[in-house]
Amino acid sequence: MSGAYCTLQSLVNLRLQAKDLPLFRQGRSLRQMLGNSRSPFKGRGIDFEEVRAYQFGDDIRSIDWRVTARRMKPHTKVFQEERERPVMILLDQSHAMFFGSQLNFKSVTAAEISALIAWATLEHGDRIGGVIFNEHELQETRPKRSRKTLMHWLNQTERMNRKLHLASISSMDAENGLARTLRHTRRVAHPGTQIFLISDFNHVNEESEQHLAQLARHNELMAIKVNDPLEQDLPSPDQYRITDGMHNLSVNTGRPQLRQQFHQQYLKHHEQLKQMLSQYRIPLLEINCASPSAQQLLGLYGVRTNNRELTQ
Repeated sequence: MSGAYCTLQSLVNLRLQAKDLPLFRQGRSLRQMLGNSRSPFKGRGIDFEEVRAYQFGDDIRSIDWRVTARRMKPHTKVFQEERERPVMILLDQSHAMFFGSQLNFKSVTAAEISALIAWATLEHGDRIGGVIFNEHELQETRPKRSRKTLMHWLNQTERMNRKLHLASISSMDAENGLARTLRHTRRVAHPGTQIFLISDFNHVNEESEQHLAQLARHNELMAIKVNDPLEQDLPSPDQYRITDGMHNLSVNTGRPQLRQQFHQQYLKHHEQLKQMLSQYRIPLLEINCASPSAQQLLGLYGVRTNNRELTQ
């Protein structure tokens, strides 16, 4: 599926590609619920960790009788416990995302990436939920480990995506929607939650940065930036009429100085974003909406899309 809008069927069809996505291979959870993610907490699990002296409150079923007999003091086996991790996707469907020059609009690519992550999360056995937002609206899905919850997420994604059209563009800044969403996420996200923020990050303000910093302190946060080629370089030299749905402008892209300034402005903004995220140790992935979403995301994680073999 490609174009200005996504469909529920196209998001459902991404389930097969998501099976190869190793999002949680190195994940470590801080949650107390049993599940499929490695945890720093020790307890009864499937991976042997160590043998240590018995402590009051230890499960007597874990006593290592051979070591106890040899050392003449009770010793117990400790296992690395596996725990379930909640996963939240923060999906930007603001009007700043309603743009594209080649294969997809950024809003569609963002929706596809969210669907891939959602399917991969459920495949891994973790709870999936998140927040879909625009300038005016915030739709939350509480993380649950169920196909019904995932389908609700996909339905809400399609609904929010279909709301995007030029006639509905508001003067309200998209950055308000992002800041509001991050503030809400700080209230509802449990420590140790894996959070994926999918946006073009073109409207990050000081409040947004503060919320990102706080979220990164207690959660595993990843930023996924959706780009369009036309945001990096102006089109071939010619006279163009452009619009944002409210204003019209004529631009001559044949001026070398203008082309250079445009590209330098993109590089400056991109570098500022990288430095800000790096400061809070937030990984950044970049997705280009001019290429298929699944192929790019799999490629970034080292998965060969032609024969489905892992390269790392």
